[in-house]
Amino acid sequence: MTTRRAQDPRRSTPRSLGERSDSAVATPALWSERADMAESAIVSRHLRALWALPGTELGVVGWPATKRERAFGSWHYWWQAHLIDCAVDAANRMPTPVRRKRIAAIARSHRLRNLTGWTNRYYDDMAWLAIALERAERTAGVTEARSGLIALERPLYEGFNPVVGALPWRIGSDYYNAPANGPAAIALLRLGRHGRAQEMADWLDATLRDPETGLILDGIHLPAGEIERPVFSYCQGVVLGVETELAMHTGEPRHGERVHRLLAAVEEHLTTKGIVSGGGGGDGGLFNGILARYLAVVALMLPGEDKEQENDRRVAAEIVRASATAAWANRLEVEGEPLFGHDWSKPATLPGGIAGAGRFTAGGSVTSSRVPERDLSVQLSGWMLMEAAYLVSAAGL
Repeated sequence: MTTRRAQDPRRSTPRSLGERSDSAVATPALWSERADMAESAIVSRHLRALWALPGTELGVVGWPATKRERAFGSWHYWWQAHLIDCAVDAANRMPTPVRRKRIAAIARSHRLRNLTGWTNRYYDDMAWLAIALERAERTAGVTEARSGLIALERPLYEGFNPVVGALPWRIGSDYYNAPANGPAAIALLRLGRHGRAQEMADWLDATLRDPETGLILDGIHLPAGEIERPVFSYCQGVVLGVETELAMHTGEPRHGERVHRLLAAVEEHLTTKGIVSGGGGGDGGLFNGILARYLAVVALMLPGEDKEQENDRRVAAEIVRASATAAWANRLEVEGEPLFGHDWSKPATLPGGIAGAGRFTAGGSVTSSRVPERDLSVQLSGWMLMEAAYLVSAAGL
């Protein structure tokens, strides 16, 4: 295995990460090439047939992998949903029969490995899979996704508690949070349930928006009303996404106003020199990639021609470009393919062995590997970011 710190051939002298020189010269073709390389790294390091069954593929959750991981004794439902979503990104950017076949294979394998079919007890998990399958069917023509959407739409719609105005985190829970309601609102909106999506967006803004920072907090325990106050980047991403799409579908001013307010809060509190700050492994490895995905949605889809909307689209695109430039500059190249860091502003670290493999906590979340770059989640975020950078670049933003 050969490893080296990658140097961008377009950068002949060292520059600070805050400078945008690479962003200025990076064309859509260059971002597409980088997204291709991110995809190739996932395919070669992580994709494997499920239990040696023909026509199957799933993502092994760590690299280097344990024997249990290679046998899919360990797998994480919502990570695989984002693997499908990234595969859809690549197929939309440059359609090929291989890419379309891969989407169908991962979706089929997801259902098989889940053992209980498409659904589980967690509304956030089901929402992420619904988003990925809806895009697979609508934009990539993967007809195999239809049965999954039928199975997932019902619990996401019927699980809504009209007294609260939101979905619980999981079936039977008294905890209502942004990680479930944000992606579920996006999924239901794209499935034509505009009224329900709007109810959920209104609940998120009224209940979980921090009046001091403007950021979206994690969730609330009912009936006690105790709010969990951690701020996660992906919660900001999904709220930006659903509010942007509601602004486009409904034309109601409050949705665009919320995007403006939340985007300003993200720029102030969650970026450094224009780059999305921090990052981790385990489940947290996906958080910044999800924010980047929905910042690209803001950049491409936020309606309005006033200076405020134009500036919001520009700011969202700039955060994506600056973050992608930093992540690419700080990657490792391992046998010619990129390995992204968990913190895009710092050099990536090569995982050594399998120590500290991510495991489930009592609360159901997945811990980071000792070296977060080992986790599929971290590498999926890097791929998501490259695809987002391609989209904003191709749109001339």
